[in-house]
Amino acid sequence: MPRYNPAEIEPRWQSFWESDRTFVTPELPTQAADGTFKKRYILDMFPYPSGDGLHVGHPEGYTATDITSRFCRARGESVLHPMGFDAFGLPAEEHAIKTGEHPRIQTQRNIDTFTRQLKMLGFSYDWDRVLATTDEDYFKWTQFIFLELYDTWFDVEQQKGRPIAELPIPADVAAQGDAAVETYRDSQRLAYESDALVNWCPKLGTVLANEEVQDGKSEVGGHPVKRIPLRQWMLRITAYAERLLDGLDELQWPIGIKKLQQDWIGRSTGAEVDFAVGDQKLRVYTTRPDTLFGATYMVISPEHTMVDSLTTADQSAAVKAYCEKASFKSDRERTEGDKAKTGVFTGSHAVNPVTGKPIPIWIADYVLAGYGTGAIMAVPAHDIRDFEFAKQYNLPIIQVVEPPKSDPNYDDFMSGEKCFAGHGVAINSEKFDGQTTEQVKAAVTAWLTEQGTGAEAVNYKLRDWLFSRQRFWGEPFPILHEVDADGNPTGVKRGVPVDQLPVRLPELEDFKPHGRPEPPLAKAADDWLYVNLDGKRYRRETNTMPQWAGSCWYYLRYIDNKNDVALVDPAKEKAWMPVDLYVGGAEHAVLHLLYSRFWHKLLYDRGHVSCPEPFGRLVNQGMILGEVEYTGYESESGTPVSASDVRRDADGNLTGTNGEKVVAKSISEEEVDKKGDGFVLKSDAKVRIESRAHKMSKSRGNVVNPDVVVREYGADSLRLYEMFMGPLEATKPWAMTGVGGVRNFLDRVWRMVVDQDSDDDVLAPGLTDAKCDDEQNRMLNLTIKRVTEDTENMQFNTAIARMMEFTNFFTRSETRPTEAIKTFLILLAPYAPHLCEELYRRLGGTESIAKEAWPTFDEAALVESSIEVPVQINGKIKAKVNIAPDASKEALAELALSDPKVKELIDGKTIVKQIIVPGRLVNLVVK
Repeated sequence: MPRYNPAEIEPRWQSFWESDRTFVTPELPTQAADGTFKKRYILDMFPYPSGDGLHVGHPEGYTATDITSRFCRARGESVLHPMGFDAFGLPAEEHAIKTGEHPRIQTQRNIDTFTRQLKMLGFSYDWDRVLATTDEDYFKWTQFIFLELYDTWFDVEQQKGRPIAELPIPADVAAQGDAAVETYRDSQRLAYESDALVNWCPKLGTVLANEEVQDGKSEVGGHPVKRIPLRQWMLRITAYAERLLDGLDELQWPIGIKKLQQDWIGRSTGAEVDFAVGDQKLRVYTTRPDTLFGATYMVISPEHTMVDSLTTADQSAAVKAYCEKASFKSDRERTEGDKAKTGVFTGSHAVNPVTGKPIPIWIADYVLAGYGTGAIMAVPAHDIRDFEFAKQYNLPIIQVVEPPKSDPNYDDFMSGEKCFAGHGVAINSEKFDGQTTEQVKAAVTAWLTEQGTGAEAVNYKLRDWLFSRQRFWGEPFPILHEVDADGNPTGVKRGVPVDQLPVRLPELEDFKPHGRPEPPLAKAADDWLYVNLDGKRYRRETNTMPQWAGSCWYYLRYIDNKNDVALVDPAKEKAWMPVDLYVGGAEHAVLHLLYSRFWHKLLYDRGHVSCPEPFGRLVNQGMILGEVEYTGYESESGTPVSASDVRRDADGNLTGTNGEKVVAKSISEEEVDKKGDGFVLKSDAKVRIESRAHKMSKSRGNVVNPDVVVREYGADSLRLYEMFMGPLEATKPWAMTGVGGVRNFLDRVWRMVVDQDSDDDVLAPGLTDAKCDDEQNRMLNLTIKRVTEDTENMQFNTAIARMMEFTNFFTRSETRPTEAIKTFLILLAPYAPHLCEELYRRLGGTESIAKEAWPTFDEAALVESSIEVPVQINGKIKAKVNIAPDASKEALAELALSDPKVKELIDGKTIVKQIIVPGRLVNLVVK
């Protein structure tokens, strides 16, 4: 096999790694003399195994972590580098509904496809640790963690979760008996039940997840979707809001991701204010208590619990109709700023606590139940949404904050033509007039506290986590509801005993929705649905957990995935945690990453883990787009038109600058040239071409299957190209020509070792047992230094460029010392492992190259003994001279003038000027 043939090499080495167990992780990492662990836990965000298999965007992050893992192993660190599958989810259930095939069958089929493709790419995962969230011995411990949430309350003073048995019970509650005590405990648990709004599609007869609803209609069929309240499990993530914010300071995460989490948690300081409505109180939260004197009406959300009690009889029909219509709108539709505001008057009034005047209470869908208290005090002079609503319904607008007189819109603000949302000086605010916004905020809050109608408060945009789904393919909740002899719920709940976990999914005859807004598990047979325990009868919880559940803690199970008595062994957890490097997409910034941090903090509080944060360093790989598409334009007469000259007329037709109609046409890559930041026609460089790369999607037909790339170019070429495209974090377009380019580089590496012109399988001519000469030694050590630094910093594209320079240099050398080439192969091995294993073995290596130590460089060898300096005559290079790097200007001039070729060229001519830059160039101006 004299020519490089990945199809023969790669499967053979993959088989070797598997049988040799090359990448098996030790149970505990190596311990240093000081007691610390010499370890690196390197983690990928695990994939959902779809039926489409991998596309070339998936391996980008996986290749980056694999390179880092191989690099760290070579440097003597114990590496934990696992892979698994986030396998519950909607697509498998939808497939089951359509085909009747159990979701587990399709899920396993998809996992098998993903596993084959991942192994095909040579990733050094420890496959002994593979897991899927659908494995019973995995979701047993997901259920266990839920029971821990159910058994925990949050102690605000200690800022930690504690066992529910340690919850102090108020004396008045204890006096009411056991039932009252249990109700009080339930109200404090981190996992609790509540009526929450869900997306109910009457036509489909099922509850839909948010991602299945688009603009108020079902993704499937386009049917109207209604928001209705339904009993749900909630997780009290809001209790940990402050700790989730504070913990970000210690994390080595991208600034943008931290900012997204901070904004999602949304901490603000303001005041809670009570507005009296008869003998009731309507509470609002505001960050601007200084504007209370300008509150001219109130608004509650259509789902507010006080809608019925606030609605008068004469407004009942109008309110009911409005709330019904609002239930068919998504949150996004309701809060879009460019849509006209709608609302309905309840018929009731509240008393403004600072003015004592009655103000009307309205219902409007621009207020959401999930934010704040679901009610607002409306200050139309100083809030744009309230301003638009007041204009729509002719409600009073009172200015209570005067803007700076230098503001160009000052007159419009003061006349009520525009609203002013900034800070200024109080007006129309009685005794607070003339004070600044910050002064009035503090003073009004103190006055409200004194009067008992308000108090300073911290609020978070973060809402409690709606944690249940009305689906089949998810983890069953380990919760039992007590029922009486007639099967009616008594309101008493208990967790399934831990020794009876896991709670498995029941067998169902079909997976179709049953047409009622309740979970499909309610269709299960009685022998699953009902349980007798300790002399009482219970009905199982029929909601299932969301897909997020399994992904919240999978990084812990990798550490000890065979443990059947604990979710993770404490000694192993302490040795391997936290995750040192976590790589995945930025789209998981505020859901998966926030949820995982919440669960981890709960497990930390309850003593199951030893560190307060799960992921030390986070890196987001950029998106790989489809191939660049080129669009050119030409007139009706066939003349090319530059893209910069194309316009659209009033009817939307494409025209040139002269008004002549223009048509767009697809241009092939072979027809264009790069020019500046854009592209032009090769045949006419004045004609600019449009270029654009789109996100890969089946609908666009631009998805690239890695199977195809590996079949044509090899896995090492795919790995190398994905790293060479640009910085890991950047968004980059795919180009098959680029894969061919890196394949050419690997061919050159092959030819440095193997004589491909021979019919026999022999080493390439020029290989020698001799040592490197000075220049070869310098290039080798420089390559070691640069590749080491670039790999350490995950600058993989520049590391590859360094190795290309090495290959070019040694390809030109008449002799190539074998030891230098073997060292180079160790550097290249994390990037192109199959090729390097093959060539290393051919050069006499006896161990897998993956087990060889990473080379170190010699600083002394990096110093150049001489450098080549070009000599120009009248600006054109005519000769080159070799001289010491630190040679003086005079020495360089003398050497250049004594060069035989230079002497010949300037003979009989006058040197007008000498331009000499030491170490760089000599330019002789002669005539």
